[in-house]
Amino acid sequence: MMKHKIYILILIGNLSFQVKAQQILTKKEALKITLENNYGIKIATNNIAIAKNNKNILNANFLPTVSASTGTNYRIDNQEITRQDGSSTSVDGAVTKSYNASVNLNYTIFDGLGRKYNYEALKETYNLSELQARETIENTYLQLFTLYFQIARLSENNNNLKEALNISKQRLERAKYKHQYGQSTKLELLNAEVDVNNDSIAFINSKQQYLNAKRSLNIVLGQQKEITYDVETEVTFNKLVSFDELLNKVKANNVLLKKTEKNLAISEFNIKINKASYLPRIGLTTSYGWNKSQNPATSFLAQSNSNGLNAGLNLTWNIFDGGNTKTRVANSKIAYDNQQILLQQQNETLENNLKNTWSMYNNKLFVLKAQEKNVISSQNNFDRTKERYNLGQVTSIEFRQAQINLINSKTAYNNTKYDAKLIELELLQLTGELLNTEI
Repeated sequence: MMKHKIYILILIGNLSFQVKAQQILTKKEALKITLENNYGIKIATNNIAIAKNNKNILNANFLPTVSASTGTNYRIDNQEITRQDGSSTSVDGAVTKSYNASVNLNYTIFDGLGRKYNYEALKETYNLSELQARETIENTYLQLFTLYFQIARLSENNNNLKEALNISKQRLERAKYKHQYGQSTKLELLNAEVDVNNDSIAFINSKQQYLNAKRSLNIVLGQQKEITYDVETEVTFNKLVSFDELLNKVKANNVLLKKTEKNLAISEFNIKINKASYLPRIGLTTSYGWNKSQNPATSFLAQSNSNGLNAGLNLTWNIFDGGNTKTRVANSKIAYDNQQILLQQQNETLENNLKNTWSMYNNKLFVLKAQEKNVISSQNNFDRTKERYNLGQVTSIEFRQAQINLINSKTAYNNTKYDAKLIELELLQLTGELLNTEI
């Protein structure tokens, strides 16, 4: 009874798989959806917008500041005054009113060139944010196609396992007839049943991995697509140049090196910004104001009005600030040295990574050709073994072994094919050509 349930579940699963496998999600479509919807890419794009706002001249202290102020004051008190001639006057509830308004302008004429270097640093920070966004896109790109090709790999492996399951089912039916007519033992029938169950379990597990990979791909796509789609399984390899040319591209285009170079430039500007504190600051202040007051009887003036323009220059020179500027300059120089060390380290690390990746890539391509021959040989061996099995010239064990060899050779070929393609993508990322190459 249990065996029949397993067969029914497998049949339903096969039908479901065939009916739903209709829409093809191409690599181009997957990339387009990812660029439009991926959460990490959206955040990186917003960070570029922030950096663009920050590098604006409005954020660099080059422009003057203008402010306006106004106010009023009301005062009531009891006053008593005594004049020089000895006479006196007292007023209870004396009221004093005053009003004022002004427009003020402040402008820094010279600040030791600090704002100039700060503006240059902000522009480099914007360039750095673009590189960070590119790095995010590259990593997402690699993550996308790692999952995409994993789905393609599982799709082809599923087809192989499905084919193997069908062959095992045919063998089981043959074993039943042979046993029914006394042409084989019970053991052969039991072996056929066990092989069907094992192939069924392998197929079901592979299908589950296939569906899980699609769900993971949806996260990268940034949308909840129905998992009824299929993916392209065709793999084409780009013709890569020699190792030396790849290394030159790494040094010229690798995003990690570009980021460190930008950080190096920012560190250099930070040194100049801190050194600006050694120099004096010259500022311009000007204002236009209006004042009015209404005084009580005890005041010499009953009322007054005034308005006018006020302007002035000021120079500030912090001759000694307790060593704070000296410390900041020294630390910024150390930070610059650290960026130089990091750049050297990254150059050596990336060259080593390129050597390893290039070696693995060529090895995978060599193995792929060998495994392609293995698939042909295994297929021929299986076909001949199947003919001999149908004629009763080989045992079911020998037939099963030929079947397993065929499945293993096809699986190994598929795995190597997609592994080689992913290594190729890693090479393209190292050389900075990932976003410029058609997959």
